[in-house]
Amino acid sequence: MRQPPSTVSWTALITAYMDAGRGLEAIGVARSAFASGVRPDSFTAVRVLTACARVADLVTGEEVWTAAEKEGIAGNVFVATAAVDLYVKCGEMDKARGVFDKMKNKDVVAWGAMVGGYASNGHPREALELFFAMQVEGMRPDCYTVAGALSACTRLGALDLGRRVVGMLQWDEVLGNPVLGTALIDMYAKCGSTGEAWMVFQKMRNRDIIVWNAMILGLGMTGHEKIAFALVGQMKKSGMTLNDNTFIGLLCSCTHTGLVKDGRRYFRNMTQLYHIRPRIEHYGIMVDLLSRAGLLQEAHQLIQDMPMEANAVVWGALLGGCKIHRNADLAEHVLKQLIQLEPWNSGNYVVLSNIYSNSGRWEDAAKLRLEMKAKGVEKVPASSWVELDGKVHEFHVGDKSHPLSDQIYAKLDELGMEMKAMGYKPSTEVVMFDIENEEKEHTLVHHSEKIAIAFSLLTTEPGETIRVTKNLRVCSDCHSAIKLISRITCREIIVRDNNRFHCFRDGHCSCNDYW
Repeated sequence: MRQPPSTVSWTALITAYMDAGRGLEAIGVARSAFASGVRPDSFTAVRVLTACARVADLVTGEEVWTAAEKEGIAGNVFVATAAVDLYVKCGEMDKARGVFDKMKNKDVVAWGAMVGGYASNGHPREALELFFAMQVEGMRPDCYTVAGALSACTRLGALDLGRRVVGMLQWDEVLGNPVLGTALIDMYAKCGSTGEAWMVFQKMRNRDIIVWNAMILGLGMTGHEKIAFALVGQMKKSGMTLNDNTFIGLLCSCTHTGLVKDGRRYFRNMTQLYHIRPRIEHYGIMVDLLSRAGLLQEAHQLIQDMPMEANAVVWGALLGGCKIHRNADLAEHVLKQLIQLEPWNSGNYVVLSNIYSNSGRWEDAAKLRLEMKAKGVEKVPASSWVELDGKVHEFHVGDKSHPLSDQIYAKLDELGMEMKAMGYKPSTEVVMFDIENEEKEHTLVHHSEKIAIAFSLLTTEPGETIRVTKNLRVCSDCHSAIKLISRITCREIIVRDNNRFHCFRDGHCSCNDYW
């Protein structure tokens, strides 16, 4: 009589599918195994949980985890770590933390999964708290855990915290490890310290394609497009072949500087010279480039000609162009597409409302706000944050919760008088509500980035660079005001919003007012 396949045999077959990159088939085999009465051992559970994590199959993964608990193998460090990884990859951080906290023996992989998971799922503070708790526990982080912590610093714009993280390592270790080098280059560049990013890149011993691409993207995002283009030339001379991510960096460089012709050429060369099929990310950047330049119809046509369905990022890029160029009719059409894709995203409604307000269409703006309220869509509050002595200070519009609030607002009043003496007039048209100009001016003074800058002026040394990170786009009034503040205070002020970098120095911005 033929014996049914053993657990070992099923596990071997699941592993073979996984090694071939066929995660869905691996899960299918696992389901067949369980249906035939096979009870998972620790090896099977780890393999299936890993397969589920790869394809973000939370339902099957949770079934396996429940079975592991029933079989008494959930306490196995490898099984529990695989469950943590599953929840992290599926964005279920509370569940991941629940499993992690119950683990009696946490290895470096489990710690790394949690730190990286918090960072990638938009919880950078929790990532850093756990990273430093790891040190207290006497656990030495591996390169992936450090990369996760650096990613958290990147999201916060916390340059000093990033330096503190790197300070725990031997410099020689960083320069010889592409994972650490890439994370560090990315952190330095996105925290506005391109010079330090460049220094790391130059000194790295093992520069793979990922390292090159990180540096190219970092340069492109911070307005150093000429150096980015030159670096691609060096990359080709060194024998490296450009890949799809290289073109992400090149197209970003064009987008942030309005180089439409160059962007079109790179986009064309991707397929014609390098035989790289553009991903949706490439289309999104091209739509952004064309939209910013006012070529809204061309951008719209590109969306219609895409070989895949446009996602919210692509439509959002076109909506952003409609805002810049005040095209309400096209914006209304775009918003309909976005509501289908992400009905919960208040930012899309706010952009169209801003377009209405800027055009004096106050009734339409009010109707749109009522529609948001009726649908239960809540506006994401603008916030800005700065780092001081390893602590991140966050500010909201009109925020008076900080202990230094009185001094902050006194500083804003002082700056306001100096700016008006230099001819500054608040751009009241950016205010969404139909209220008196005096009230609009009062509203603009209390924008979160201005509060963050005033705080930094009070708490840092004269001449020290100020670095601000904002969750939304900097408005035109704040942009004009910060240029003047940089001249009045003789400070370099670097603002990273959700759109790009702005380096303000002596009354000018690195974006040349193109954002």
